[in-house]
Amino acid sequence: MKKIIVLITHYNNLEGLKASLLSISEEFPVDVMIVDDGSTFKPKLNDIENYYTSGNVFIEFLSENSGISVAANKGIKKIEALGYEIIARLDCGDLCFSNRFKKQLNYLEDNPEVKILGGWANVKNTQGELLHILKHPTSHQEIQKKMYLNNMFVNPTVLFYTEVAQKVGYYNPEYSRAAQDYAFFFEAMKSFKAENLPEVLIDYIVEDSSISTKNRKLQVKNRLKIIKRHFYIGFYPIMGILRNLPLLYISRGTANKLKQQLNLVQKK
Repeated sequence: MKKIIVLITHYNNLEGLKASLLSISEEFPVDVMIVDDGSTFKPKLNDIENYYTSGNVFIEFLSENSGISVAANKGIKKIEALGYEIIARLDCGDLCFSNRFKKQLNYLEDNPEVKILGGWANVKNTQGELLHILKHPTSHQEIQKKMYLNNMFVNPTVLFYTEVAQKVGYYNPEYSRAAQDYAFFFEAMKSFKAENLPEVLIDYIVEDSSISTKNRKLQVKNRLKIIKRHFYIGFYPIMGILRNLPLLYISRGTANKLKQQLNLVQKK
């Protein structure tokens, strides 16, 4: 069985796709599965193979823009057919640190009970300025509790075994336009152990055209829907509802400024 492949969904962001691929720097070959979600400007295999020489490249195309869940599911099913054991996620424009996958694979090898593994991320704007550092909890128990507050995984840092997708039933198309990864990980943690490496693995680039920016209100609405789906009477589920409701009325820019201020307070 082949070990790892990187899954990237693409929509009209060829420059971001190239930057992400060129950031992959490992001591071993890393294959890539790109799923184009009905782009006007589509990636071409020959072009990519000219600049990405670190592994094999596969491309699948959707005939129309169908959303990330549909695109990711198409990629996962192709990956399963190709016989890969572990899927790594990466978003167009986000940049891997050197040996990111080696560190994660080593951790999974040493901890075979862990089936989902993320990490921390530098959150930067398109000018390369550091906005804040996402340092999510590392232990399964804490992640499981705090998932009610927000997604405790930075999606483009995550590796998961293909068996996870099979058990969960893949990404839920109901959330294809926003919060699909949140729904996926929330469901997966019912059956699989998940952790985060306490290390920054990527630069997570916040763009004006990103889903989390353009569809912010839909993302928050879907997050609330997911929390309600898993709700029970307890501190974290109640806090999750109370925390997310105000976000329907706060812009991403304001939220980022609040995070920056909190980081400054924590450093003092």
